[in-house]
Amino acid sequence: MDYQQTYGRYLDAVNSALAEHPLLASDTQYTDVLPDAPADGTVPEPLRSAMRYSLLLPGKRLRPVLLLAAYRLIADDWETAMPYAIALEMIHAYSLIHDDLPAMDDDTLRRGQPTNHLVFGENVAVLAGDGLYSLAFETMLTAALASGNPRALSAAYEIARRAGVRGMIAGQTLDVKLEGTQPREDMVHYIQRHKTGDLLTAPVTAGLMLAGADETQLPAGETYGEKLGRAFQIVDDLLDLRGDATILGKQTGVDAARGKMTWPAVYGEAASRKEAGKLIREAKEALNPFGRRAAFLRELAQQTLTRVS
Repeated sequence: MDYQQTYGRYLDAVNSALAEHPLLASDTQYTDVLPDAPADGTVPEPLRSAMRYSLLLPGKRLRPVLLLAAYRLIADDWETAMPYAIALEMIHAYSLIHDDLPAMDDDTLRRGQPTNHLVFGENVAVLAGDGLYSLAFETMLTAALASGNPRALSAAYEIARRAGVRGMIAGQTLDVKLEGTQPREDMVHYIQRHKTGDLLTAPVTAGLMLAGADETQLPAGETYGEKLGRAFQIVDDLLDLRGDATILGKQTGVDAARGKMTWPAVYGEAASRKEAGKLIREAKEALNPFGRRAAFLRELAQQTLTRVS
């Protein structure tokens, strides 16, 4: 099975699991007419619809795909890993909802559709982000408690740590606070490593933990995730400069207009492209302990560079 077919299988499985989550699944459409009091144990409207709106917008589901693929470097199934995979997509969706708010990046387009706060209002958008973040951990811990597997708790902790105040949120904080300041190498490295890199490393390390990785496999996966995450952010910075907003599904030129601390702002476009290529080569080399089983993840890393246009 080739790369695109394999990715498609992962994507279909993740999309189905997201749409069928018991707390969010519903065929009904939200209206502005206030419903009766919701039954205990259900998610009230418009919270449920706002959460579903951003979570189910079409996307590549890169983070859950990474977790499933990392898990399958060792194991042969993926069902055991699915709750952790969809939890990562919930965390990613929450971060995008909050990033798009007027108090943050003030964006109007996400994945080709109006941003959450334009559809549901700022107050409900904040709550939808909060809801997805908490539901991610509820989903992981429900699976971990049911399995009784201590590796499952380690995987949930790894995701929590890298998504939190020393990881993604830490990077996002400096990204916001340093807008309009003189670009600095140390700061752009920190922002790159945490704002984006941590939530691309967590899927790989958590997937390997769930599968029972040994002392050589886990560091190899961590290196792969870190290199991939850094390259991904550099490419994202380049696309903001030269990309097509119609293709990307979001506004471009935002980073330069807001004076964001980006890799191209520090090193320039040519050096940024070169660095992204170097990081991808290093990411692929890090997978050597997994041999041929890592072919999909090697190609996934290579595909990151093709996003540059």
